Amino acid sequence: MARHLAIGDIHGCFNALKTLLDFIELRDDDTIITLGDYIDRGPDSRAVLDLIIELDRSHQLVPLRGNHEVMLLDARTKSSWLRPWLSNGGDATLRSYAVAKGEEGSFDDIPAEHYAFLEKRLLRYYECDTHFFVHGGVDAKTALEDQTDPTLYWRRFRNLEPHYSGKIMVCGHTPQLTGFPSGNDHSICIDTFVYGDGWLTCLDVGPGTIWQANEAGDTRRLTIADMVYLDD
Repeated sequence: MARHLAIGDIHGCFNALKTLLDFIELRDDDTIITLGDYIDRGPDSRAVLDLIIELDRSHQLVPLRGNHEVMLLDARTKSSWLRPWLSNGGDATLRSYAVAKGEEGSFDDIPAEHYAFLEKRLLRYYECDTHFFVHGGVDAKTALEDQTDPTLYWRRFRNLEPHYSGKIMVCGHTPQLTGFPSGNDHSICIDTFVYGDGWLTCLDVGPGTIWQANEAGDTRRLTIADMVYLDD
């Protein structure tokens, strides 16, 4: 059976991403939904984007946009966004593109292919028969196509209401410091703090299988029953 695999916020953690993809053992008929925030904070945003772009060529990838991609593109053209982005992990992203190790890097060091991917390929949301996928969150009473960008990219995982569609929301953006996904019967957050002391998470939304890997190369396999359940 074809799988819908959601991968949470990667934040420049290339080792965790590579380990996770090997651990999952991807199949040709998998649909892989990446929830955004490929960059910032972690040590190798450039390598992460190289791998995501390669995955886009070889598999059925559905790459969503996260608020950190929004910040990078805004900081590139709007001086008012530069300091906020740099202070939220953008400095680590530019260093990963530097020509020589130890240098700071600049926007000019980022390849055109990466800009094109960030500007043109990323989606606002995705849905299948039973679930929908966003980076941040949604307004429960609004159709997905009518959600605002601030809601989709910036809303935190709190005060949760079931979406009127009846589908289960899968999101990232709000780090779950326990290292375990959190949620309830209608929402699940799989940003599990990989850039800190946590894990990078992949959820197969059908059976509820969860795979995790960290930057050290450790792996573990869980089920949806291991999720931290929140009060509705």
